[in-house]
Amino acid sequence: MGTATTRRTRPFLKWAGGKTQLLSELASRLPARFGRYYEPFAGGAALFFAVQPDEAVISDSNAELINCYQVVRDDVEALIDHLKTHVNEEDYFYELRGTQPSMLGALERASRMIYLNRTCFNGLYRVNAKGVFNTPYGRYKNPSICDEGLLREASAALESAELVASDYHQALVTATRGDFVYLDPPYIPVSESADFKRYTKSQFREDDHRRLAQEYRRLGDAGCKVLLSNSWHPLVEELYSAYTIEQVSARRIVNCDASKRGPVPEAIIRNYG
Repeated sequence: MGTATTRRTRPFLKWAGGKTQLLSELASRLPARFGRYYEPFAGGAALFFAVQPDEAVISDSNAELINCYQVVRDDVEALIDHLKTHVNEEDYFYELRGTQPSMLGALERASRMIYLNRTCFNGLYRVNAKGVFNTPYGRYKNPSICDEGLLREASAALESAELVASDYHQALVTATRGDFVYLDPPYIPVSESADFKRYTKSQFREDDHRRLAQEYRRLGDAGCKVLLSNSWHPLVEELYSAYTIEQVSARRIVNCDASKRGPVPEAIIRNYG
């Protein structure tokens, strides 16, 4: 059985929409006991790395992200060695950014992703409609490209996790009674300027949020304990009115306007006491 004991290993990737700022709120609402842990919108996986459950299925539709987690889990020492070969130079950044991941092996793809994540502007993972990473160079003087200790901690945390590159429907097929599911979809934008996140070449629109709400109900009917986070938005209240909805405050850390990086209301929804 899983537990809600947190060990606070940090994510090794920066991630727009990551849950580090909301971690204490989420952790305080975890069920005391559960079976397998599912996180089908993994992103930076802050909650997973904090909880480190005994059995976990970590998934994301971003295949590059899942490949990165697989390499960290299975070959972390070789990855550390490869990360040390990168240099923090603008020309090098754009040359590597322009390299197609399909032309690289799994290790090189993971190393490329971590390097770009640590040296790009604001650590923002963003792709265009063709699925091509397009965040510009960050111009940081001394970014932490290779945090050896953190990568080894992440490798240990991922050791017993099943890693799946898929959409959430496919990833949740095996979830059953007593399992815990944390859903962290791309948030419903609260303004036109807020919709800056594109993690994969497909967007997550209102119809997708309605389908996710149907999946939330299906999981509950199957006996799963489900926790979901989203923006504080009328659509969220509409879709999850049958469940416990709580407003919490989180600090928005990715915004082109620094004055708008303060606390914002977010929603946490759960189907258990």
